[in-house]
Amino acid sequence: METMKALFLTEVGQTEIREIEKPIPAAGEVLLRIGMVGFCGGDLNGFKGLFELQEYPNVLGHEVGATIEEIGADVPAHWQVGQRVTIYPYLNCGTCVSCRKGRRNACQDNKTMGVRRPGAMTRYITISWQDLYASNSLSLKELALVEPLTVGFHAAARGRVSASDIVAVIGCGIVGMGAIASSVHRGAQVIAIDIDDSKLEIARKIGVQHTINTSQEDLHEALQKITQGDGPDVIIEAVGSHITYRAAVEEVAYTGRVVCIGYAKKPVEFNTGLFVRKEIEILGSRNCTDEFPDVIAYLESGQFPVEAVISRVVPIEQAGQALADWAKDAQGIVKIMVNFGE
Repeated sequence: METMKALFLTEVGQTEIREIEKPIPAAGEVLLRIGMVGFCGGDLNGFKGLFELQEYPNVLGHEVGATIEEIGADVPAHWQVGQRVTIYPYLNCGTCVSCRKGRRNACQDNKTMGVRRPGAMTRYITISWQDLYASNSLSLKELALVEPLTVGFHAAARGRVSASDIVAVIGCGIVGMGAIASSVHRGAQVIAIDIDDSKLEIARKIGVQHTINTSQEDLHEALQKITQGDGPDVIIEAVGSHITYRAAVEEVAYTGRVVCIGYAKKPVEFNTGLFVRKEIEILGSRNCTDEFPDVIAYLESGQFPVEAVISRVVPIEQAGQALADWAKDAQGIVKIMVNFGE
């Protein structure tokens, strides 16, 4: 029996490298040789005990850049050994009301890799060919960025962002960067909001017109100045704080749209009169739907500052410590990746 190392989140605040058995592809599956896996904000919150969906113990990882190593039976011929791919890491039930409506991303029993089923933070995994997305030009590092960016792209789609909108994105982690990138790509005027100047500088490289560091200036005054007193047409909340949730509702324009990605870590109190007086829309945004091809094409165009968002790359032996370091101090960190090699 051939074994391999895997990074487990064993309990809150604890990781461990364990040996697990190398898998064999069943019919309809391929064996992937993992090259790069990104740590997700969900991994961080799971480590900190702040993610309600996280199950322990579990192999982490669902942001993947990999190469097809072996093809199982009944896999279409266009999938070939040696292709570089990323994966759709969500497993939906197919029968709940969301699935029946074609919204599998909001499945009531969704099982994301690394959260409610084993993830990809190991050398080899098997996966259905139907969950593969390939690129002939993207690197394994770039492919590992696809999934987190799709979450931000989906949020912009949920907010119906268009070229006529002023969009404010609160939070410049990698998901927020995806929302920024998609909003810029859609032609909107975009405002990036964070407390970290280094992240705001990356947002400028993506193409935002305005940045606000809320540790240095008043959010309300800055937004009023930029929008000439109207407030943003769309605000995308990508932090998951009760403070930023309230700010999104308070600062969005009359008849505006608030898109919520982050999981708030405590209950949020709202002045519900704002919902009515402003006639605003509050939209949840979970995972993604069909954004993978769009994000791959966007990355292939070379418009996204890939190297700027990669804060740290470590081998699996250092992955647990890297996650712990991130939990202690997130300043300047956008994306940590674990490198398994070509």
